[in-house]
Amino acid sequence: MSHHHTDDCPVCHSHKHNDGIYIISPSNAVSDEASLDRAQSYLSQLGFSTVVDQDALARYERFAGSDEQRLKAFDRALAGEQSIVLASRGGYGLSRLLPYLNWSAIADSGKRFVGHSDFTAFNLALLAKTGSISYAGPCAAFDFGAEKVDELTADLFAETMRHELEVLSFESPDSDPVDARGILWGGNLAMVCSLLGTPYFPDIQGGVLFLEDVGEHPYRIERMLSQLHYAGVLDQQHAVLLGNFSGYKLGAHDNGYTLESAVEWLKSNTKAAVIRGLPYGHTEIKATLPIGKQVGIAWEDDMAYLLIDEHHHD
Repeated sequence: MSHHHTDDCPVCHSHKHNDGIYIISPSNAVSDEASLDRAQSYLSQLGFSTVVDQDALARYERFAGSDEQRLKAFDRALAGEQSIVLASRGGYGLSRLLPYLNWSAIADSGKRFVGHSDFTAFNLALLAKTGSISYAGPCAAFDFGAEKVDELTADLFAETMRHELEVLSFESPDSDPVDARGILWGGNLAMVCSLLGTPYFPDIQGGVLFLEDVGEHPYRIERMLSQLHYAGVLDQQHAVLLGNFSGYKLGAHDNGYTLESAVEWLKSNTKAAVIRGLPYGHTEIKATLPIGKQVGIAWEDDMAYLLIDEHHHD
């Protein structure tokens, strides 16, 4: 996997040094307090000054505080001077907040919101309600607070936040040829499916849909893909990018049915190009992807190329 970036873009330099990060906990409670300290210190080494929300370590049932507490964290994030708002972790909880978040204020803030897993609900709702871009990427506690942070994940995050990442290229064996442009959207497969038929599901035609999941058996993955397919979503996309599907166990009764079987089912049923190998998921390596942004996708000779930022050089 490689990533190309440039340093001679004037836009990049103008806001390179005022990118503060505000960390909130919109979903599950953070189990390891020290992880947020580690995240703060790691992010400062990357050049980001970081503020942790006052309720980032709150607890109510499985959540990082009551619904009201977690909603107020968004208000504080909007009021703060930091230009990046980073989720501490995923889990579950954002679905409860969707009707109460002020989407227009979030869009008008111009802030960049980043997270993964449960954060997919926020990413897609913001896109559906306002058309604004937000990011699928690392979380503070889960990624930057790990005992050993994945350097490529950190580099890709920093480059994407500083608009320096032009092309993300990755090994993509046994995929479909494609050369197209469209809106990048998606995230966690279970969360994407949970929004289908709601006001928070974006209506994207000719898009580039990316998907990942964790702890879901391949037959469940196939069942969720079939739901998106029968709802007409997959055939409307130029490409479906498959990230990492991890953390499941096959049983004897699977009798040879594997994740590969689910992917083969998908390939033989959808018109969209199916592209494998996207470095994204509940894994150490994850790219930071702009949801709602027009991107390019191309595949050739077992390599895929995701054009994230076009820099026009004079």
